Amino acid sequence: MKHALVVGGTGMLSNLSVWLLKNGYHVSVIARDNRKMENLIKRAGKRNITPVLVDYRKDKELRYKLKEVIQTNGEIDFVVAWIHSNAENALEIIAEEVTKTVNQWDLFHVLGSSADLENLKKSVTIHGNCIYHTVQLGFILENNHSRWLTNNEISEGVIEAIKNDKSNHVVGAIEPWELRP
Repeated sequence: MKHALVVGGTGMLSNLSVWLLKNGYHVSVIARDNRKMENLIKRAGKRNITPVLVDYRKDKELRYKLKEVIQTNGEIDFVVAWIHSNAENALEIIAEEVTKTVNQWDLFHVLGSSADLENLKKSVTIHGNCIYHTVQLGFILENNHSRWLTNNEISEGVIEAIKNDKSNHVVGAIEPWELRP
């Protein structure tokens, strides 16, 4: 069974977590909110889900939990990571731990609408056995108005990027920037 790790999989990516479960993955979900995790587990039913309750801004705890998850559930084939900018080391820690145990893996890095992809790609350390993908979240233009994406639209956009194995995918629009909500 393939093993996926979803960072932020109880909130805006909860539908993605359920989709992965329905598609035969064992899904480990990193989250900070116990209530949201309980709701996701209820939605998942008896499927293969591992809650990983950790604040990913705490480097030592994150590394420990990742090692524990890999030891318990096996190597991680696939990571979807929505990580806030105040967790400077989280993505690197995840990459280091996953890289140690698997020959090749995919990282779908979910980014906000204002992310500078060129500078980001220069700052992210991509290990040789990692296939790096970006999913940039934008906004929706409707009838001369704009709005932010819904959680469902975000999950659907990430699912599309995964299904189509896209290197760079934009969900919604990121231009014209001055029309963002």
